[in-house]
Amino acid sequence: MSNDALKAELAEIRATLQVLTAHFAPEAAPVDPTDVAGASAFVWRPELHRLEPVQQVARVDLDLLLGIDRSQRTLLENTWRFARGRPANNALLWGARGMGKSSLIKAVHAKIVEEGGLEQPLLLVELAREDIATVGRLLTHLSGLPANTLLFCDDLSFDYDDAAYKSLKTVLDGGLAGRPQNVLFYATSNRRHLLPRDMMENEQRAAIHSSEAIDEKVSLSDRFGLWLGFHRCDQDTFLAIVDGYIDRAGVKVNADQIRAEAIEWSATRGGRSGRVAWQFAQDFIGRHT
Repeated sequence: MSNDALKAELAEIRATLQVLTAHFAPEAAPVDPTDVAGASAFVWRPELHRLEPVQQVARVDLDLLLGIDRSQRTLLENTWRFARGRPANNALLWGARGMGKSSLIKAVHAKIVEEGGLEQPLLLVELAREDIATVGRLLTHLSGLPANTLLFCDDLSFDYDDAAYKSLKTVLDGGLAGRPQNVLFYATSNRRHLLPRDMMENEQRAAIHSSEAIDEKVSLSDRFGLWLGFHRCDQDTFLAIVDGYIDRAGVKVNADQIRAEAIEWSATRGGRSGRVAWQFAQDFIGRHT
């Protein structure tokens, strides 16, 4: 047996043991009651058995997220349908770093909450990547809340011997009970299939039936009804994002100066993105106020 095949077999054994351990482990403490009227955003703290309210979410206004118009419209429409109790899809926002994937989710949630007119509150609950194994407890708790919940996991991906994806499948309409109707799952990732490319290629080479070796992990990304791709922005979009941040701050400076400094800043960072534009704007505003 080759080393790659042995690693694949050991990873599968480890995954099975993790599932069995979770199944037969003693029942965890009940989750503390959640006041859905006290906040619209929460962080899941499984070690504390509660949802921790976040009174001030770190976010960017929706109209400042430029260069992602199609993804913005699609996610906003999908979230509106869910907030109104209509059918909607889980969404995977994947692609280039710093192009506003997580910012878009938070901005869409904020816009819908601000506009109001909903029969039930719309919550945003952040699930940390390392807490995915506890998602069953969280779903049980969320299903009993008088609110609709966007369950949000940022920077989601899985390594070679990671079995956490098995737990996540319960969120994505798997299992007998399926996903609670009042919960929708949004995730961001730099990887379209949530797995590193070399891992997929290694399993294909090591397996007797290569297509079956990665099918189970790849099927996780297939469970997202929406795949929204994010790509590096061009220079004009980058400068427009910079101008938006600086205008919002009320800083009045010569446009040519902003353009020259922004281009130089992006060159030193090795590329253009919404995050780089934000970082430049913070530096520029700080120097001119």
